[in-house]
Amino acid sequence: MPPRSTEPILIAGTGRVAQAMGRLLVEHGEPVFAVAGRDPGRTGAAAAFIGRRVRAADLAAPPKRTVRVLIAVTDSAISEVAQRLAEQGMRRGAALHTCGALGTDALAPLASAGVSCGVLHPLQTFATPEQGLSALPGCLFAVDGDPAALAWAERIAQLLGGETLRIPAQSRSLYHAAAVMASNYVVTLVDAAAMLMDAAGVSQDKALRALGPLVEASATNALRLGPVEALTGPVQRGDLLTLKGHMRALAGAPESVRELYRWAGLHALDIAVRRGLPRERALLVEKLLREGEGGDGGDGEAGSGA
Repeated sequence: MPPRSTEPILIAGTGRVAQAMGRLLVEHGEPVFAVAGRDPGRTGAAAAFIGRRVRAADLAAPPKRTVRVLIAVTDSAISEVAQRLAEQGMRRGAALHTCGALGTDALAPLASAGVSCGVLHPLQTFATPEQGLSALPGCLFAVDGDPAALAWAERIAQLLGGETLRIPAQSRSLYHAAAVMASNYVVTLVDAAAMLMDAAGVSQDKALRALGPLVEASATNALRLGPVEALTGPVQRGDLLTLKGHMRALAGAPESVRELYRWAGLHALDIAVRRGLPRERALLVEKLLREGEGGDGGDGEAGSGA
């Protein structure tokens, strides 16, 4: 593990990532001295959550004694915070931001001032700071940056029992798009499925309870076995009859749900082909998903299960 530094740490930001990361650093003995935010009420609450000795500061005029800063603000505000810190005289030490999509260029004002700059993005999702306290330990952190900042990022990851993945600046948008699909778009798929359940007469509460085990088992199988082995359902079977029924039923669904079904189906078809679905059958499935037609479907075997 990189050596521990006694230089004080400022947390810039008051959201769930800032609060959870700050609290965990304090619990591991790191010298977090302040949290900076725009709203005094929120900043005070964040400081209290992170640690009783942590003081609240103004993000518009961050503490001048800052030597290490963890910037956990919205993506569009990172450069502004870096500029504020540079204007307040930060000329040495290290700065990390927690954005997944941006590289160290977002910290250019600090880099120009002589600060070692890097990125520490936790590849995890949580809705509240409290959830973050249990979700962050052991997760993977995407890191990059100058040597000193990178060493600090790696130390934080190791303190939290996590692993690091080096993602250079030119690859960060692809990396972050993958993270969005594995997190936000799973939520999107669940919402679309719940909407279809609602159209079938099932309330959202019951729909989510019913879909939960299916979502969890599918995700577990995909991660444990790999997507090719985990794929089941009518696309994997080339079941035209069932798919035609779906397309007819979806005619009254919102356009976003219809298009999500079609395009997700086309990607599922690619997986099915890799698994061995005959090309002739795959072409019929593709025609149905793209055009809403695909032969009479009479020779499709309506298999059981999802």
